[in-house]
Amino acid sequence: MERFDIIVVGGGMVGAATVLGFAKQGKRVAMVERQAPKPFSPEQPMDLRVSAISPLSVSLLKSLKVWDDVLSMRLCPYRRLETWDHPDCRIRFTSCSMNLSELGFIVENRILQLALWHACGKQPNLELFCPTNILSIKRTGNNHHKVELDNGDVLYCRWLVGADGANSRVRDYANIGVTAWDYRQHCMLVTVKTSLSQQDITWQWFTPDGPRSFLPLPGHHSSLVWYDSPSRIKQLRGMSPEKLRYEILTHFPQELGDVEVIQQGSFPLTRRHAQRYFNNGVVLLGDAVHTINPLAGQGVNLGFKDVDALLDLVADAGIGWLNNSVLAAYERNRKPDNLLMQMWMDIFYCGFSNDISSLKLLRNLSLMLAEKSGSLKIRVLKYAMGY
Repeated sequence: MERFDIIVVGGGMVGAATVLGFAKQGKRVAMVERQAPKPFSPEQPMDLRVSAISPLSVSLLKSLKVWDDVLSMRLCPYRRLETWDHPDCRIRFTSCSMNLSELGFIVENRILQLALWHACGKQPNLELFCPTNILSIKRTGNNHHKVELDNGDVLYCRWLVGADGANSRVRDYANIGVTAWDYRQHCMLVTVKTSLSQQDITWQWFTPDGPRSFLPLPGHHSSLVWYDSPSRIKQLRGMSPEKLRYEILTHFPQELGDVEVIQQGSFPLTRRHAQRYFNNGVVLLGDAVHTINPLAGQGVNLGFKDVDALLDLVADAGIGWLNNSVLAAYERNRKPDNLLMQMWMDIFYCGFSNDISSLKLLRNLSLMLAEKSGSLKIRVLKYAMGY
């Protein structure tokens, strides 16, 4: 039987950042995770799951002293971003226009997770329970949470943090409902080796069937994102690498160049938002509280903003951090921003993923005007980057 101030369930990027931040504040903390990330070696193939990390997320990772570890492994900066429907109506963003060295970084999720785990291992007041599964979560008479693990360990805490993903068990335990709807599309991720050298641009081309996106990776590699109907994605997933290559070259723009398919996977697109962010000493972060259309790669950035807000509020509260007012302030801080980002991604996605003639004319005209809008375009970019 072990007692902690806080137990974080989920050791992904958001969960590991949360538990590390609390440990650095002097809390006695634990992290429960089913599977540890594999160690890194430069010869390993690229992971399928990658994220577009914003400058604000980089600032959080620097404050947690993990960014240098990420840099020592691998990542790819991007300095340009383009979006278009018709090839002649593009909106372009550059890091130079914002006086930045880059707009962000494309990083494999496992690299970020691994760097955070390395830092977690150096914290004497942080205990990791992995690999293990939760058998049960119960509330005790003194308003603590009791977590029983399948390895026989029994843990107690005053705060239980759910960073255990979209199908959060912690959220269910806290009796927090979700509002959700299905986009009726699937998203296919394809890691490819390109004929072109490493690029510093990420782009999205909108088609009536859904967007096609390009995210640069180190060397002659990139991650392609293909949105389409569930039946079409199922068909693509059943193809041989050579046949899939032909389909990519046929249905992606010429900017891509020739490719060699390395690996692929897919998942359905579903929007979720928790009806509450906390309840009775349980607090939710990241995908446990919100999932968003991955269109602009904002998912993990929103999760890191959750972490940053909660850590700041707890630090500001000092010895009174256990007060429910801290969690209420966290919800007030993050809920409007998360809902607003979800709304704008839905408007953008639904507005472009169709073939309605009048709407097509309007959106291409809008892109042309936005490209020439100067300061307005900069404000849009700042919002997309989380500022």
